[in-house]
Amino acid sequence: MMLLFYILLPIYIGFCLWLGYRIIQKAGFEGWWTVVLLIPVVNIAMIWVFAFTRWPALKEDIKQDL
Repeated sequence: MMLLFYILLPIYIGFCLWLGYRIIQKAGFEGWWTVVLLIPVVNIAMIWVFAFTRWPALKEDIKQDL
């Protein structure tokens, strides 16, 4: 049973990092910010920062309420 855990854990972590990478890139930030997701406590703080900062990918002349 533990063998299954050690096989699925890296797949799960990789999937979460891939999702984070896609979201961060669509927001207009550099993809390397995904590495922050691996650092405990800092990852939670950075999620808040990304949630409340102005996203570079948003257009200035179009009202977009996200």
